[in-house]
Amino acid sequence: MFDFGITGYRPLWLNRRRDVVRAHGPRLRDLAGRTLTRVWLVWDLRDDEWFCDCPVLFDFEGEQVEINHHKFDDLSLTWNTIDPGAPVRWPGFDIRWRAAPLPGIRAQVGLPLKDVELLEWTGRDTAQGNVDVSFVFETGRTTVFNALDENGLSHAPPTRHQRPHSLR
Repeated sequence: MFDFGITGYRPLWLNRRRDVVRAHGPRLRDLAGRTLTRVWLVWDLRDDEWFCDCPVLFDFEGEQVEINHHKFDDLSLTWNTIDPGAPVRWPGFDIRWRAAPLPGIRAQVGLPLKDVELLEWTGRDTAQGNVDVSFVFETGRTTVFNALDENGLSHAPPTRHQRPHSLR
């Protein structure tokens, strides 16, 4: 199993909303009301940009959810398994964990979480049924989406092809 250069990381790939809800629904729902204390991304030091192949870590007062997309429809959620103080080893890259390096994420650190939504892709293409995770705050949201074999981040509302499913 590929560990994305992260010691101890063991992704568990799921492909449909019902599977994500079954495996993680109650725990995601329990994040509501907690404050977002940290967000960690892996940063490419040479190119000074986000290395979006690795998981995105959201820490809500000590409960860390680790989100990763892979291939066209694989989503892995793990909990409290990744130490952002530990090195990331990916041959050919100089990468490190960096706390909230992007302004959109940085603006939400310190805010209480209002809701978690699973956004299900309804377009008529190969991504149909794909699931993205969206954290909803009073003043906005952050969605970790499948950007075709890597993670993407958005702070926009769901598009017409993303059906939101609240976990409240």
